[in-house]
Amino acid sequence: MTLMKPFNGYLQKNNGLAEALHKLGNKVIISGRRKERLEETLKANPGMSAVELNVQDPASIKAVAKQLIEEYPDLNVLFNNAGISMFDNPAGVIDEDVLVSTVTTNLLGPIRMSSALMEHLKSKEEAVIINTTSVLGFVPLGTAAVYSATKAALHSYTLSQRYMLKDTSVKVLEIAPPLVQTEMTNNDPRAMSLASFIEETMKVLGTDTDEVLVEEAKMLRNSPGPNEGVIVTQLNDMLSEPPKGH
Repeated sequence: MTLMKPFNGYLQKNNGLAEALHKLGNKVIISGRRKERLEETLKANPGMSAVELNVQDPASIKAVAKQLIEEYPDLNVLFNNAGISMFDNPAGVIDEDVLVSTVTTNLLGPIRMSSALMEHLKSKEEAVIINTTSVLGFVPLGTAAVYSATKAALHSYTLSQRYMLKDTSVKVLEIAPPLVQTEMTNNDPRAMSLASFIEETMKVLGTDTDEVLVEEAKMLRNSPGPNEGVIVTQLNDMLSEPPKGH
């Protein structure tokens, strides 16, 4: 299996998943804008490959897709894991740069990457597209409203993509992580440990499922419905308070 994994702001989480897949013998090709970050990961993981990619730039996506198909003709997995998360306030003025960069990276990026590699993937006997969303796509965080909205939109797109590809060789998976302890979350003790997230995610990836959910994600994943506002309020109220001991 060859795996192309876009690099992104969730550096620790993505590195962990890439390394776990690499250790299982997969050919992992990471991508990102920062050459030095790519080189650090390659140095720590002999046998990995990398391509420079700006997922916000349609021309870069098109060029990299062409390069991948030429250099790695056996490529049969696309891991759309690119994403950025910045705070915003839907009750105030939304910063235009935050809005555009978040939507372009989190939603348009996976759509454009899938489109650029779709015909190649469909030509394979077996192929997989993995889209990374978030539990915040089901229960949004008020202080990251744009981010939450992009993940909800990507979940919807994933459902459509899966349906339209149901009679092809391409399987579509969705990973919806919960809050995970990383530098981005200040290692919040209320969050799932990074090691546990990677271990459990890898186990679920090895099963025949369309949604890759760790146990800590399931309650929020299943909350949308007529009374979902109650869960949204509870989550936002909880996260608005500092964790005990901080």
